[in-house]
This record gives sequence, C-alpha cells and structure tokens, in this order.
Amino acid sequence: MFRPSYPIPHKNKTSFLLRFFRGWHSWLDVLFERSYFMKMGKIRQPGLDIFMINDPNWVKRILVDEPKKYPKHALMHKMLEPLLGNSIFTTNGAVWERQRRLVDAGFGQARLKLVFPLMTSAISEMLARLDQYADGSPYEVDGEMTHITADIIFRTILSENLSDSAARGIFEAFNEFQVHAQRALMLRIYKLPTFFAERASQRAADKIRPVIADVIARRYQERAGGSSGHYQDILSGIMDAVDPVNQDSFSYEETVDQICMLFLAGHETSASALTWSLYLLSNCPHLQDRLIEEIEAVAADRPFVFEDIKQLKLINNVFKEALRLYPPVGFFSREATEDHCIRDKDIATGSSLLISPWLIQRHGDYWDKPHDFDPDRFDTAEGQESAKCAYLPFSKGPRVCIGQGFAIQEAILILANIVRRYRIAAVADHIPKAVGRVTIRPENGVKVRLESRK
Repeated sequence: MFRPSYPIPHKNKTSFLLRFFRGWHSWLDVLFERSYFMKMGKIRQPGLDIFMINDPNWVKRILVDEPKKYPKHALMHKMLEPLLGNSIFTTNGAVWERQRRLVDAGFGQARLKLVFPLMTSAISEMLARLDQYADGSPYEVDGEMTHITADIIFRTILSENLSDSAARGIFEAFNEFQVHAQRALMLRIYKLPTFFAERASQRAADKIRPVIADVIARRYQERAGGSSGHYQDILSGIMDAVDPVNQDSFSYEETVDQICMLFLAGHETSASALTWSLYLLSNCPHLQDRLIEEIEAVAADRPFVFEDIKQLKLINNVFKEALRLYPPVGFFSREATEDHCIRDKDIATGSSLLISPWLIQRHGDYWDKPHDFDPDRFDTAEGQESAKCAYLPFSKGPRVCIGQGFAIQEAILILANIVRRYRIAAVADHIPKAVGRVTIRPENGVKVRLESRK
C-alpha cells in the first residue's frame, strides 16, 4: 500500500498571528492534527467566526437539504471575481438560479458522446508532445495536464484549438492568480488592506480573460453581421439559451463571465486531479500492470471508443481515489443566514461555514486507512458506504459541479491513453508539496519518468 505525501499537520492549533503567516502561503499549512479527527471546529477571526464542518449529516443538511439557508460566502465572490466575474460559481439566490438555468441549457451542447471525438483528437496531440519526453528523463507533468485539459475544454466551449503558447500562458497566469487571490483572502479575513494583493490578482486575471473574451466577441460580431456559422459548442448553446422563467438571455458581458467560469473551472480542476493521478501511478508500477490488463481486455490494440469508458473500471477508481486524496477544490465556503446551533456551537448570522473535502475525505471515522492510496476501496462494501456519506469532490446538492460527467470521461480517456503508451516511474527524492489556494496543486510540480512501451 502506498501512502502519498501530504502536508504533515501541526501538533496543536496555530496561534492567531502564526495562522496568518501560514495561511498567507497555503490554507493547508494552518491545519493541525485534530483537524483530521474532529467533527466540527471553530476559528475566531477579526469580525468573522469560521466553523469547519466535518460531520456528514450536517454537510448533507447544508449542501443538499437546506442550501438556500447557506449560500456561497461573499468572501469567495470577492476572491474569484477578478477571474470569474459574476458567474454561477459565486452568485446566490435568484441571480444564481437564472444563471444556472441558462448555463444548464447551454451545457447541453457538451453531451458526452458528442464531445468524445474532440477529446480523442486533443489527446492524440498530447501524446505526440509527450513522445518527445518518453526517454526516462525526469519530466514535470503538471504543465502538460493543464495544456491537455485546457485544450479539450477550449475545443468544446469555443470550437478552437489552444496553442502551446496560450496554454503555457494560462498555466503561469493561473498559478500567479492563485498566490495573490489567497493572500487577498487572508487580508480580508484579518481586516487588513487588500489593495496590492487585489491589484496583483487582477493583473493575473487580465492575462487569461482576454484569451476567452476575444473569441466570444468575434462570435457576437459574426451574429450581428448575419453569419452565425454552424457551431455546435457550449458557447453557441449559451448564446442561444433562453431562460424559461424570465424569457431573457445572457448579455455579452454575462456570457464572458459564464464561459470564463466554465473554462477555468473545467480545466484547472481536472488538470490538478490528473497531475496527482500521475504522481500516484508513478509510485505503483504493479497497479499500472493491472491497468494494462484492463485496457487490453476492453480495447485490445484498437483506439478507444465511447462505449469503452464505462468498462475501464479500475482507471475510474484510480481517478476517484486521486480526487479523494487531492480534491481540486479543498473547501466550500457557505454563509449562515440566521442565528442557530450546530453540534452545541452557536452560529451567528454571517458566520462562515467551511466544508472541506480535503478533511472529510481523509477522516478516520469515515475511511479505512484514509491517507493511503487504495483504488480498490471503492469496490468494497465499506468503501462504497464511505463514498455515499463522505465523498464530495464535486460538491453535492443543487450546486453540484455541472461538468462532473465531462471531467470523469475526460480523465479516464487521458489516463488510459497515457498508461497504454508509457510506463510511468517515480523520480527518486522528488516529493510533491501540496498547497491549498484556489485549488490544491503541487507547489514544486510533479516529476515522473516516462518510458515508451513500444
């Protein structure tokens, strides 16, 4: 059994001042040993009480049963607004309901069978890039995982391929955004001036949004000129969508916000999970042998087809386990809209309630050997029961990730192609360091050795 790296928690709760400096770098650095065992914890901040909810019953109540009583916290909107604008990721109430109806209608264009050829085409180009590094030398995979997931979502949303330079620019700009957005969040929590951190995060966002906005502007210009083309992508669906309740559509500005959200959430979270998946596989050669056996049984030597996805069950379990150990979004922030009590703790209106997939999915009360990498756990009765109550990488309830099926199909296809083509080996002495910001990423990258199987 392989136990992958994760930030070792501190023995005791971090002091008020030290918590600021640790959280400035990564919110994972604030956690202490009891964080992984408690059902609920409280952190008192200047003017804001933060409650960590690790109790599955209360998680269900907050996310599934009574979501209107626990909207997304305003701090998250502030944190992500420079990049995602006023999109469904952070809005609440009637605004969110209207946006979700329209996005749901537009995302219908991304039917899994319809986008399968787009995925396979992008993956073929990825393999051609990886072939250049399949000589057993150390290779950093996180940039390539960002490239392939961004390319797939770019083709699916906008019907355009993503160039190498654009993919690299997005990867670097998003890493920059994460650093400054995390710092701005810490400053807001501590009631300190945020000007410089906000300005830096805005500069990083301004390197990404135009890549998307320029394509959308061109499509609106085509429509205005009477030529709408024959697009069958998500953008076309969202531009055509009419809200059945209000009988209106998205404006250009609203469309840019929603597409930026779908693009950035759709590729960054998948890239993070795939990067960690390759780290885990690189340390488990015996598991790769089992994956090869599964691939040969399902597809032999032919190219993968859509119907293969459901048959690649072990690869699916590998990805599920990577999402359990390294959920891309490590916490969901909700806001209490009334005074009430949770597990004998008084919750005041406006308090922040944090639900952390990172902690819940590593909680010893819910998972056997929670820090171990064990894809087979999902085939056991105990593991399946754990997954029902304590597995939420895509969130739960009405705000569950709209692209969950898309992300799983994409990941299975990418991993199956990589494992079929290469042996993946770990790089000695390289231990990825997980940092928690907007997403959970390896601060020092993930290095592996790729060797061609042919």
